[in-house]
Amino acid sequence: MKYAIIIPDGCADEPQEALGGKTPLEAARTPAMDEIARQGVVGLANHVPQTLPAGSDVANLSLLGYDPQAYYTGRAPLEAAAQDIELGPNDWAIRCNLVTIIDQVMRDFTAGHISTEEARQLMAALQEKLGSEQLQFYAGVSYRNLLIYRGGNQPAPFSRDTFTVPPHDLTDQSVLDAYPRGPGSDLLARLMAESEAVLADHPVNQARKKAGKLPATNIWLWGLGGAPQLPRFEERYGVKGAMITAVDLLRGLAALFGWPRIEVPGATGYIDTDYAAKGRHAVTALAEYDLVCVHIEAPDEASHEGSIKEKIRALENIDEKIVAPVWEALRSYGEYRIMVSPDHPTPVRIKTHSHGYVPFAIAGTGIKSGNAPAYHEKAAEQSGLVFPEGWRVMEYFLHGEGR
Repeated sequence: MKYAIIIPDGCADEPQEALGGKTPLEAARTPAMDEIARQGVVGLANHVPQTLPAGSDVANLSLLGYDPQAYYTGRAPLEAAAQDIELGPNDWAIRCNLVTIIDQVMRDFTAGHISTEEARQLMAALQEKLGSEQLQFYAGVSYRNLLIYRGGNQPAPFSRDTFTVPPHDLTDQSVLDAYPRGPGSDLLARLMAESEAVLADHPVNQARKKAGKLPATNIWLWGLGGAPQLPRFEERYGVKGAMITAVDLLRGLAALFGWPRIEVPGATGYIDTDYAAKGRHAVTALAEYDLVCVHIEAPDEASHEGSIKEKIRALENIDEKIVAPVWEALRSYGEYRIMVSPDHPTPVRIKTHSHGYVPFAIAGTGIKSGNAPAYHEKAAEQSGLVFPEGWRVMEYFLHGEGR
């Protein structure tokens, strides 16, 4: 049996007045996804328990079959795993965004989608000025970077009660009441404040301003946690998988699952990603692996920018250039299953992630048609197939129904 999982990150949304009451997924032209829904089943899954933050970390952990209530420790530790950064028992990983704050308002949580090379130079400067053996700054991809707190033989000052706010929840809002609170927050707030002076006159920011681009004015620290302990996916489900993604969060999950990470030239983690290249690499990977997972960040990024048009464009590109060719390749193997599912809703209206159910579609060997008209939120709501604990969908996908 061959399997494929396609994750259009954040694609679930609300009905839009501008679309005549349709959601972006409903309005987009997605013939491949719609046909998967018609030949198989659609349903709803809740990947983010109300007690946990509505982020891609929690949601993708659940979507890929792990109970976040049992395994989630924080977002940053997952991204540390992507960079093969080992965390000791007293170490904590902390997400370190490069952001643009103007007059105490979060102007841009991506610092104008700063390049990875520019970010690398800024993170090196932060390490030189603010870092130490205990505080280690690591460059990641674009604005998505890390700070590692090395506790050594002493417990870290942080705990599960340390409260931080994701910067993408603050777009165009004041940050004055959003700084870290709770155990260890004084250290985080101090570093965030001191970063401003380090970054202000850095040559990277001078060049960006001269070119009419937003500078990276500050670091924003959030999503911290200790080392997670996850059982390998193959041990848990008996299936050998591989991951295609352009973001460190999913790379980290793959590393912890024991999945190889297939790097695709031109994959950016943004709306300008090379969809066709992801599709081609996924088709090739099916020959070697039982399961290939393709994660696409573009719909989520479009929502963060509040762009219905770009969200629809991203969904249509995913359908044509990833879902369609992967589904065609799967069928050539005989027995197969395919699942399309976002991780969490990211409504264009609020420009950030939210709690709530997301629609999934599953088709293939042993999956009987549920007579769904298409793949979108409304069809899933009418299906009657509901998983309040979304992590249980994986067992249904791999081994459930008529297999």
